[in-house]
Amino acid sequence: WSAASHLAATRQGLAAARDGGTVLLLPLAVDDSATDLARRTARQLGTAVHQPVTVGASAPVTGLTTHPETVAAAYAEGRRCLDALRLLNRAGDGAAAEDFGFLGLLLAGERDVGGFVDRTIGPVVTYDERRGTELLRTLDAYFACGMSPARTKDALHVHVNTVAQRLERVGRLLGEDWQTPARALEIQLALRLHRLASPDRR
Repeated sequence: WSAASHLAATRQGLAAARDGGTVLLLPLAVDDSATDLARRTARQLGTAVHQPVTVGASAPVTGLTTHPETVAAAYAEGRRCLDALRLLNRAGDGAAAEDFGFLGLLLAGERDVGGFVDRTIGPVVTYDERRGTELLRTLDAYFACGMSPARTKDALHVHVNTVAQRLERVGRLLGEDWQTPARALEIQLALRLHRLASPDRR
């Protein structure tokens, strides 16, 4: 507790004891993220007390003076992240809901669907919008066809080389690991959420 109070004081924040743990309300720098702050805090407190300290963070909170109820929601979100870290055997680490991919949607109190879609397939959405391409449609078809380029070209009525070129572009935009099981699952969920949010775009 003393280490947390000292940390809060040096960062112009607040510290309180609650539910057998410590709650910190810390300011977030413009170029910082909730994840980075959580990880730094876990490291600093762990060093101070000489044992692993696990930190679950909420998304940044604004308007505390006009909407004090947001503190309770942020606390609940932070607790859910803390529980997730423990379940994943990540003691001594720090994280925010955004670190858990689509599971973060379940952890985040306000269900930041737009943020999840942007983080997951945002580069592809932007590329299509700027260039009038059909990478999203190709991705949809690719997953619907069991990740088979041959079946995808039949579904889209294009040459298999066109499918290969589009998927290569997707790989450059999303990273080489985009077809790994975990990433593919997140991308498929993001595609569906994007489609639900934009029913006119197919």
